[in-house]
Amino acid sequence: MRRAALLLLTCALLTTPGLASARRVVMVELFTAQGCSSCAKANALIAQLADRPGLIALTWPVDYWDYLGWKDTFAQPQFADRQRLYEHRLGLRDVYTPQVIVNGAAQAAGDKAAAIDTLIRQARRAPGRSPDIAFLPGGRVAVGSGRPPRGGAEVWWVSFDPRQQDVEVKAGDNRGATVPHKNVVRQLARLGVWTGRSRVFKAPVAGEGLTGLVIIQAPRGGAILGALKGPGAAP
Repeated sequence: MRRAALLLLTCALLTTPGLASARRVVMVELFTAQGCSSCAKANALIAQLADRPGLIALTWPVDYWDYLGWKDTFAQPQFADRQRLYEHRLGLRDVYTPQVIVNGAAQAAGDKAAAIDTLIRQARRAPGRSPDIAFLPGGRVAVGSGRPPRGGAEVWWVSFDPRQQDVEVKAGDNRGATVPHKNVVRQLARLGVWTGRSRVFKAPVAGEGLTGLVIIQAPRGGAILGALKGPGAAP
């Protein structure tokens, strides 16, 4: 009975205006590092893109440049792992910074604004429909029915900081420089698998000052199928 009631609630919420999203979003992911001498321009570009409607921009600081003398204050090893999945999926020789991935399907150097704009326009025109996503009471997330990729899709939870943050680098190649940051990811957690049927997932707490985000993505660094920011976040 409890499961049936939850499914009915999910169906009701997923068909309520303002709570569900069937629109395909465009996600721009920047892989960057404070110790990367060419990354500051890319960081500033992502800060500009973050304000565009219908676009989700995320900053993923990586740790593999820490050996140059400055330990990135935001980097986490799993962020570099995520980038390596894209490297394998896109057939690249190695990871690099700054790198931008658009909708998990195409990449460009993170400081090449024109190339990134082209990928964003292509992503907007790409066919496809996102599964409906809704935030439920009690820290739950509902994903509606739809056509999944082969093997299902992964459901990810991201907490990111929407505030502008400027970090003064005191060692390494960027010593003395101030590197801007916006929409820095602070937490990445896998919630489970979506196989095409409506399902409810338990989501972590975003944390004070952070924005929660649900991402539906094909396995192992595949295409982004849909995403939705948590309640109260800017569209």
